[in-house]
Amino acid sequence: MGRSRRTIPEELLLLALDPTTGTTAQPQSLDLGLAGAQLVELALAGRIAPDGDRIAVVMARPTGDPTLDSALELLRRRGSPVRAVHWIGGPRLGLRQTYLTHLERCGMVHAVAGQMCGVLPTTRYQATETAISREIRARLDNAIRTGVPPDPRTAALAALAHAVGLGKHLYPGNEGRSSRSRLRDLIRHDPMGGLVAHAVMDVQNGAAAQPRRPQATVAGAVRQPAARASAEPAGAPGQSRHGHGRMARVGAR
Repeated sequence: MGRSRRTIPEELLLLALDPTTGTTAQPQSLDLGLAGAQLVELALAGRIAPDGDRIAVVMARPTGDPTLDSALELLRRRGSPVRAVHWIGGPRLGLRQTYLTHLERCGMVHAVAGQMCGVLPTTRYQATETAISREIRARLDNAIRTGVPPDPRTAALAALAHAVGLGKHLYPGNEGRSSRSRLRDLIRHDPMGGLVAHAVMDVQNGAAAQPRRPQATVAGAVRQPAARASAEPAGAPGQSRHGHGRMARVGAR
């Protein structure tokens, strides 16, 4: 896997960063989304594949991306397919900070030191390569506006953005309602992205303990349950869906 291409976890994180304040939208659910985005990226790289509502390793060869390869090795060690909700709902301490550090090293964000309550040191991250963030956003906007089926990477990114609740961050207010609806609908264009996005929402809704029924597919697309497709994603437990969080370098979740 070449490093010339940005990964879906990196793009999801760049979408969530507020370019002005350096805060991240939906920080708790974003952590789940990053774990899910790793699964989608590994699937696109041919390393894993869906097996019902489970994830199976089909090729253990490293991708060359240390963070993805760490996830791939953990999946391999399981020895048998793992339910997506169990993987996404597992502990992922430091995952967001790992990606922020990587983006800083690549020059796509820069760290801004500060203090919380005048005591605790904090670090915010602001985009430096704003053209990259605009390009990512433009891909989503184009898919929403034209209705043309997006490429698998954009479809998966849209599914994850919806699942973690970024719709109201990207398309706020009543004027953004139709765009949020179309963002949600893009979930049907990528089976793996749809599986992972539903798993992210299930974890947020506390449904990880209940096995999902296999979903019928038509022409390779996941058929969406009507009730779920019409709902906005819930925020992480105990968190407002509109919340923004500052990230501390020490104690970052």
